[in-house]
Amino acid sequence: MYVGSKDYVLSLDLHDINREPLIIHWAASPQRIEECVLSGKDVNGECGNFVRLIQPWNRTHLYVCGTGAYNPMCTYVNRGRRAQDYIFYLEPERLESGKGKCPYDPKLDTASALINEELYAGVYIDFMGTDAAIFRTLGKQTAMRTDQYNSRWLNDPSFIHAELIPDSAERNDDKLYFFFRERSAEAPQSPAVYARIGRICLNDDGGHCCLVNKWSTFLKARLVCSVPGEDGIETHFDELQDVFVQQTQDVRNPVIYAVFTSSGSVFRGSAVCVYSMADIRMVFNGPFAHKEGPNYQWMPFSGKMPYPRPGTCPGGTFTPSMKSTKDYPDEVINFMRSHPLMYQAVYPLQRRPLVVRTGAPYRLTTIAVDQVDAADGRYEVLFLGTDRGTVQKVIVLPKDDQELEELMLEEVEVFKDPAPVKTMTISSKRQQLYVASAVGVTHLSLHRCQAYGAACADCCLARDPYCAWDGQACSRYTASSKRRSRRQDVRHGNPIRQCRGFNSNANKNAVESVQYGVAGSAAFLECQPRSPQATVKWLFQRDPGDRRREIRAEDRFLRTEQGLLLRALQLSDRGLYSCTATENNFKHVVTRVQLHVLGRDAVHAALFPPLSMSAPPPPGAGPPTPPYQELAQLLAQPEVGLIHQYCQGYWRHVPPSPREAPGAPRSPEPQDQKKPRNRRHHPPDT
Repeated sequence: MYVGSKDYVLSLDLHDINREPLIIHWAASPQRIEECVLSGKDVNGECGNFVRLIQPWNRTHLYVCGTGAYNPMCTYVNRGRRAQDYIFYLEPERLESGKGKCPYDPKLDTASALINEELYAGVYIDFMGTDAAIFRTLGKQTAMRTDQYNSRWLNDPSFIHAELIPDSAERNDDKLYFFFRERSAEAPQSPAVYARIGRICLNDDGGHCCLVNKWSTFLKARLVCSVPGEDGIETHFDELQDVFVQQTQDVRNPVIYAVFTSSGSVFRGSAVCVYSMADIRMVFNGPFAHKEGPNYQWMPFSGKMPYPRPGTCPGGTFTPSMKSTKDYPDEVINFMRSHPLMYQAVYPLQRRPLVVRTGAPYRLTTIAVDQVDAADGRYEVLFLGTDRGTVQKVIVLPKDDQELEELMLEEVEVFKDPAPVKTMTISSKRQQLYVASAVGVTHLSLHRCQAYGAACADCCLARDPYCAWDGQACSRYTASSKRRSRRQDVRHGNPIRQCRGFNSNANKNAVESVQYGVAGSAAFLECQPRSPQATVKWLFQRDPGDRRREIRAEDRFLRTEQGLLLRALQLSDRGLYSCTATENNFKHVVTRVQLHVLGRDAVHAALFPPLSMSAPPPPGAGPPTPPYQELAQLLAQPEVGLIHQYCQGYWRHVPPSPREAPGAPRSPEPQDQKKPRNRRHHPPDT
C-alpha cells in the first residue's frame, strides 16, 4: 500500500503491516518554498510538497505528483517487481511539470485515473485556483481539456472520483465517468451546489475547427439524492462527498454508491444513495438542457438533433465509419459546446436514499462496500466514515412492506485523536479495511465476531453476515463450512429458532456488578445491549424473596440509551436491578446490578473527620489509619464493609494534587487505548 503525505511517499507491506515502511523524502526546494511564502501562502499548510496523486504506471513503477509548494511536479518511483525486493526510490532525472495533473493548492479536491499510460485528471491548473479542467496528459494521444472559463461546462467544481466504465463490448465505446459537485446555473435559486456525473470518450480527439484540443464528447447530468416528503416537497442532499463503484459480474453495469451531505447550516444531514448504470445511461441518452423562451428558462431541447448524436464515441457501435471526433460535422461540435448538460437528472434506486442521518452530531464523509455471502443470501455491508473519526458498519435489509430496514452493526473509533476520515479501501484478500485521515493511516478487521458475546443468541441477534454461531463461539462464517451446528439468520435474527439448545447460556453470560450510592445523590446503572435494535426494560427486586417489578420513567428515574439514571437516591432504592433486552420475541438479561445505598451522614463523617481525629501521630507510631476506617469502627457493623468499599473507590479516583512535583512519575497509559473502541451500542439518530 502506498501513502502520500507532505514531503513523503511511503510503502507499507500488507503482508506484515508492523514492518518498518519504506520511505521516500520528496520535498520542494528551499528556493521554491521561499517563493511560496513570499506569495502569501502558509509555510506549514501550503508551502510544502503535498503528494496528491499516486497511480500504478506498470509492474515496476508508480507515477506520483505533488503540489511542489505551489509549483506542481511529477516523477516516477521504482517499486521493484515484488514486495520482497524491498526496492523503493525516486527517479529524479525523470522529474517533470505537474500542471494539469496535480493542483497547486493542497486543499483542493482532485480525481484521476491512469488508463493505457494516459493520465486523466479533474484538477485546478492555475496558481489562483480559478481554472478547473478535466485534463488528458501523457500517452500518445493529443493532450485534451474541457473548454476554458466556460461555466456551462464546469463552474467552480470539486472533483470526487473518476472511473472507467465500458458501455459495450466495443472498446471504442469506452467512457470515463467523473463524479463532482459544482455551483449550478440552472437551480431555481442560483447559485446552488449540485452533485454531478460527467463523462467523456477515451478516444476523443477534439474538434477540427471548433473545440480544438478540447473534449467534444463531454456531457454531464445532475445526481439527485433526496427524501420525498408527505407534502410532495423533497429534502435534498446536494453536497457530494465520496463515491464507491461496486463491481458486478457484468463490468458494464457496476453499482454506484455515493455519500451526500446537505447544503447550508439550517438543516444538517447526510445520506447514502445508490444508482444503476441503466438509469445513468438513460439520462445521457435523453433530452439535452436548453435555455429558451422570454425568461430564458431551462427546457428540454426540441429542435433537430445533429448526427451523430452529441456525446457519441467515434468508431463505436453507432458510428463505425467515423474513426475520430475530428470527422464530426461542425454542427455536432457547436452543439456540444453550448449543450453539455442533460435536462433530466439521475435519481437513485427506488427514488430514495439507502441510508439517512439527520440531527446527528457528525456527517458522513466516505464509503466502502463489501459483498458478503451468508447462509441466507448475499449482502452488501456498508462501511461509512464520519467527520469525527469513526467508521460505521451498516447493512440494509428489505422488509415485507417493500420498505428498507437499516441495521447498525457497530461503530468503531479508528484514531486515538479524532480526525475526519478521508479515504477507505477494502482488501477482500486480507479481510481488512484501511482507513486514512489527515493524522494517519490505520486498519481494522472487516469482522470482529468475538465482540458479539459468548452466547448463540447474541451472535444471532447481531445479524452480522460475516459471523455465525459454530456451537461454541461466534466466529467467521464461511459458506464451505461443513459444521452442522453453525447458526446464522441475517434477515430475521431469530435466536428462538436458530439457537434451540443453546439459549440457556444467554442469561448466564449477563454482566453482574455491585454498585454503591449515597442517599440524596445520583447513581447511574449502565446497560448496553449488544444489538442497537433491542428493546430495553429495567426490573427491580429489593430482596431475594420479593417479586420483580418494572421501573417506569418518572421524576427520579431517567432511562437513556446507555442505562438508567437514579436521581435523589433513597435508602429504599437498594436492591437488585436487572436490565433485560427483547428483540424478535427473544428476551434475555444483559446485566444485573446490586445497588447499595449508604447513609449520607455516615459517609460524610467518614470522608471529612473532625480535626480532633486528625492529630499528628506520636513518635514511633506506625502508618496512620485512614480516617474513614477509624470512624467506621463507631458505626453499625452491617454498614462498615460497605463504607470501606465505597471510600476505597472514592480515594482511588481522587485527582492528583496540583502541588505534585513536576518530575513525579506518571502511570503509563492503558494499552487498550490504542485499540479501536467498539461503539456498536450507540446508533445515531435517524
